[in-house]
Amino acid sequence: MSVIRTAVTGVGSFLPEQVITNAELSKTVDTSDEWIVERTGIRQRHKARDDQPTSDLAVEAAKRALEDAGKSVSDVDLIIVATTTPDKTFPATAALVQQKLGAPVGIAFDVQAVCSGFVYALSVADGFVARGMAKCALVIGAEEMTRLMDWNDRTTCVLFGDGAGAFVLEPREGQGTKDDQGILGFALRCDGSKTDLLYVDGGPATTGTVGHLRMIGNQVFRHAVVNISEAIVSAAKAADITIPEIDWFVPHQANQRIIRGVGERLGLDENRVVSTVDQHANTSAASIPLAMDVAIKDGRIKRGDLVVLEAMGGGLTWGACAFRL
Repeated sequence: MSVIRTAVTGVGSFLPEQVITNAELSKTVDTSDEWIVERTGIRQRHKARDDQPTSDLAVEAAKRALEDAGKSVSDVDLIIVATTTPDKTFPATAALVQQKLGAPVGIAFDVQAVCSGFVYALSVADGFVARGMAKCALVIGAEEMTRLMDWNDRTTCVLFGDGAGAFVLEPREGQGTKDDQGILGFALRCDGSKTDLLYVDGGPATTGTVGHLRMIGNQVFRHAVVNISEAIVSAAKAADITIPEIDWFVPHQANQRIIRGVGERLGLDENRVVSTVDQHANTSAASIPLAMDVAIKDGRIKRGDLVVLEAMGGGLTWGACAFRL
């Protein structure tokens, strides 16, 4: 049976120039490189300039993804930006990206599911592309998490960084089997009763301020390993694949201990798990496409490989996506 799949035809990423190492952080907050690496696996993070908003990072990642796909800005008819740190309360960062790219009039909006935002955004874009409502979609994860940090809180300020990553999505004809190129299955979840575990203590309708990120780290860790593992199993079932068939696991880059814990729980070969958390830290919705771009550029992930993405963030939201590149 012939079906239309949503295929990933291009991937790109962008990181701000400034790098902050653990050693540099230890000069301003009570921490150390050893303490951070042991608990998180993080060694450094990138930080955007004061005059460099989230949309600027998104635009650069989008340009690189379009180049990778061999597409022009004029081809783009859908832009979805997953972000927790928009340039403005409104308009959507996606509208600003459309303007800065010089893309034609089309569909553009943001998705907010914190660290799970990129997986959520992919599922939304799949609804447009696979149903013929978009022919060339940009799905971008772009974040400036350093804007939300309380730099006196060593339990959170060491964890996050800034960056952006993008996928170009296009329709491809398939046979409705797991061998098709394109997105094969999703699992998306949210448990709003856990909002107090990871949140920002500000907002336009409450404090009128941006606020700072707050987290109960040990409880987030406990929920993460269990919830992410369940989502991966569910997404694999939806895609009609088994865990051993997965060629590459590209997780949200939050914490090396979480990545390792999920891999061990599911019996995933650690050599098939992509980890960039040591170089990028937690870039929230940007972390999956950033890691994906690294693994494609260094030759690990190749066309035809079966890839599973996953993430968990504030909400609590979490989810997974299986696709064949």
